[in-house]
Amino acid sequence: MKDLELFYLLALHHVPKVGDITAKKLIAHCGSPQSVLEESKKNLLKIEGIGSVMVDEILNKNHLDLAEKELQYIQNKKIKVTSFEDVDYPDNLKQCIDGPILLFSKGNIDLKNKKLISIVGTRNATSYGVSFCEKLVEELAIFNPVIVSGFAYGIDITSHKAAVKHGLQTIGCLAHGFNIIYPKVHKKYMSEMEENGGFLTDFWSIDDFDRNNFLRRNRIIAGLSEATIVIESSEKGGSLVTADIANSYDREVFALPGRFNDSQSVGCNNLIKFQKAHTLTNPMDVPYILNWQLQDVKKSTVQKQLFVELDENEKTIYKYLNDNNQQMLDVIAIECGLPIFKVASSLLSMELKGVVRPLPGKLFELT
Repeated sequence: MKDLELFYLLALHHVPKVGDITAKKLIAHCGSPQSVLEESKKNLLKIEGIGSVMVDEILNKNHLDLAEKELQYIQNKKIKVTSFEDVDYPDNLKQCIDGPILLFSKGNIDLKNKKLISIVGTRNATSYGVSFCEKLVEELAIFNPVIVSGFAYGIDITSHKAAVKHGLQTIGCLAHGFNIIYPKVHKKYMSEMEENGGFLTDFWSIDDFDRNNFLRRNRIIAGLSEATIVIESSEKGGSLVTADIANSYDREVFALPGRFNDSQSVGCNNLIKFQKAHTLTNPMDVPYILNWQLQDVKKSTVQKQLFVELDENEKTIYKYLNDNNQQMLDVIAIECGLPIFKVASSLLSMELKGVVRPLPGKLFELT
């Protein structure tokens, strides 16, 4: 995007009462952000839904002055800016009517042909929630997903750290500009995240930090991903808002159930009870519902991760099928030196784990 185009898009982005939906409508009608800002008041008033108060704000030259200063900040800090019309704008966000017209990013974010999931939850996570979150990311690592969250305390930072630990790309969506970091204690995680992933926001450097910003931030978390996973939430937790937004985008939502008398599980239990989320009791529920295919994963990666979950007989069978492709049950038993009944039992267990699939003629192969 050229600097002049970005300059006018920034100016339009800053106009009060002109949200992302209205901005897209104005650009579509006038042809470009520059044309919107240079259009006559008379013609702007002809656009459906555009009133005189909004038009006066659009034509206020102060937005051009502020846009020039923000453009200088962006250039000095080497912040990447992506507009909703750019080819590298996230595909999932393109499907959201209120997707940001501008995204500011830092790091090495690559979303091409990636599986994206958002993991959110309470800031006051219990050991139960933290443990499941870490297990979830570890077991999903074979699919190489991008882990999206809000860089907050609790479940958010747990998911980011787990992603880094397992070599996954992770994105922190911020509720402020890049001039500050919140919470400050998480600054120590930024460099690792930027090496493989990074940060996104649609806030300017001059925007004041406000807790009301979280709602605007949450729509990006929900919109970026094909699924939102809620791990622990109180009855009115902020992550429930993200889940509602994800549902409004017709995305899948998962919730980790908990005991009825645990305050940090009430929100998740309600999501499940009111059929707003899938029950999540096993990390493999996610790829099953989302129809992720292990064929897309390198066998060496699959083998490394899955062997933690396979018993000795299953490991032996896995190695044999990995070397020999499709084979009949009887042949597997002979070549692996195992009784047929044990092979049959192991193959069933491996099928349930998503490691093998049966084929006609008593043949089996790795997924």
